[in-house]
Amino acid sequence: MSPSEPLRDFVAGMPKAELHVHLEGSIQPLTLLELARRRGIDLPADDVDGLREWFRFRDFEHFVDIYLTCCRCLRDPEDFQLVMEQFLAEQERQNVLYSEVHFTIGTHLANGVNGGEVAAALFETLTEAEQRRGVRARLIPDIVRDVGPARADQTLEWALAGRGRGVVALGLSGFESSPDEPYREHFQVALQEGLHRVAHAGEHEGPGTIRSALDVCQAERIGHGIRAVDDPGLVDELVDRGTPLEICPTSNVRLGAVPEISEHPFDDLRREGVLVTVNSDDPPQFETTITDEYLNLAAAFDYSAADLASFSWTALHHAFLEPAERRDFERQFESRFRELGAVLEDGRFMVADPSLT
Repeated sequence: MSPSEPLRDFVAGMPKAELHVHLEGSIQPLTLLELARRRGIDLPADDVDGLREWFRFRDFEHFVDIYLTCCRCLRDPEDFQLVMEQFLAEQERQNVLYSEVHFTIGTHLANGVNGGEVAAALFETLTEAEQRRGVRARLIPDIVRDVGPARADQTLEWALAGRGRGVVALGLSGFESSPDEPYREHFQVALQEGLHRVAHAGEHEGPGTIRSALDVCQAERIGHGIRAVDDPGLVDELVDRGTPLEICPTSNVRLGAVPEISEHPFDDLRREGVLVTVNSDDPPQFETTITDEYLNLAAAFDYSAADLASFSWTALHHAFLEPAERRDFERQFESRFRELGAVLEDGRFMVADPSLT
């Protein structure tokens, strides 16, 4: 059943934290066309409608091809700055007060960009957005499983250089069928140097990839992780560990991991006690937004405003924030939720308006 108008208004206005969104995957079609023209790169289409058709993914390999094409269109620091500025403007529009943004710096370094200049441009943009827009974002540079340790060395180096300036974690992405083991030492160094750790796992491959991420990467959160539902023992372990899943429902449907959102394991995992968060992954490419993701889940599983508020609150509490930052965001979230009629009592949201339940 489609969400009611009051619930739609609630979701649009509610404060959000997003933990799984890719900078390169946030490029709007019109911007991609402009960047490609600047760089003399031929795209499979020369207008927005054509690009949207190209974005209709056939399989994960097709998605990776699109992603790498987007990366080739980013060359100069101002390109990255433009994409980040547009991303943060969209987050502000949707009341996403805090975001953690995956970024495949190793791919860009291989394309010949200057990593130091890109870092300076991105960190400057993050600082300006916080001051001007009131939204905060941090970066998670990703090691890509299937490109080898040499590229991973560069990613780790870039991540360590960005500590305290805008980088909060080291991530792992790429084909889940490629082994994690070659990157064990990279994640151990990240741990020793005070960086958080996250890993994409359990989206297209089975629960074993999640176990590997927990072991090899010492992952504190799992990107996607939906195949955990196939292993009750792993579900229990995730609950015991308090390890959150960064779930991206529309992405999972578009890339064929689940047939449709009504069949998504999100609700099954939630009912088992797994910490679930709502995310958009690569929003323009999947023709979605973080707001849409909440509304789609509400429609599929008959969630109330209190349920949806709890997902956002969970994301905030498992963001890689310093204690003082977290307390500041908690105050902002509680204040905004109160204005919308949702009150936090004993760790649970209560909503009196019957149209929101």
